[in-house]
Amino acid sequence: MTSESLGITLRILSTLAFAAMAAFVKALGDAVPLWQVVFFRSAVALVPLVAFLWWCGDWPRGLATRHPLGHVVRCTMGAAAMFTSFATIRLLPLAEATMLSYLAPVMLALLGWLLLAERLSAGRIGGVALGFAGGAAFSVPALTGTLPDAAGLGVILGLVTALLTAGALIQVRRLTLMGESAGAIAFWFAVVAALGGLATLPFGWVWPGLATGMLLIGIGLSGGIAHILMTLSFRHADAAALAPFEYLSVLWAVILGGIFFAEIPGWAFLLAGPLILTGAYVARPLATRHARSK
Repeated sequence: MTSESLGITLRILSTLAFAAMAAFVKALGDAVPLWQVVFFRSAVALVPLVAFLWWCGDWPRGLATRHPLGHVVRCTMGAAAMFTSFATIRLLPLAEATMLSYLAPVMLALLGWLLLAERLSAGRIGGVALGFAGGAAFSVPALTGTLPDAAGLGVILGLVTALLTAGALIQVRRLTLMGESAGAIAFWFAVVAALGGLATLPFGWVWPGLATGMLLIGIGLSGGIAHILMTLSFRHADAAALAPFEYLSVLWAVILGGIFFAEIPGWAFLLAGPLILTGAYVARPLATRHARSK
């Protein structure tokens, strides 16, 4: 197997792991408060992450930071995005929640232009336009009240998730430009998100049973492993070669949603999905430069 083939394989496996994490969140339902889910997602993910950093020789010396406030900003937006993402998964079919997350690269292209003076080419402008057209097509039924209240709220939270994710990635870009390592960015995010989730303990956590506990552990392990596989994939292949395979997350979401939750994508998904995914792909050249540090 060539290095590029290995990178592509790792990227495909990472999309499958991310889809599995979303399926675990969906299966959990309302059994556990969302901030408790955020805690387990972050705390359990530290186990494979620390093992990976040790294997890479970055533990613990690679965790030093000269910009703690920058990490706080990144972690705050990232933890909020995780919270709204999990809420979106609860309220929408798995495929639709996953598809909405692909508005993040579109928003990232705009934020990079506004905040970091990144170049916004004509092609990328077209990608942004396509992405927002898809987002509008998907949002109109929610905003006009033609969807159930829960689904309408899910669409709004999905849009908020994309914006928060884009903001977090902009901050990752800033930290990277300031010399912060990918390991430090990933580690401190997991720590701060776990502490933020833990701080909600007095507001009413539930004691998980065996099945619920296994789902919570599965969320953390699959999420942590997904990030590691994604990071490793960029060591073996260029971002341009890997970018098309990221969109397999939507396919996995459709398959898992159909098998485990009897979900069939609706007309809004079929109309907006191609627009959003095409827009995200066109805007992706900017976003891929951030992927190593996510």
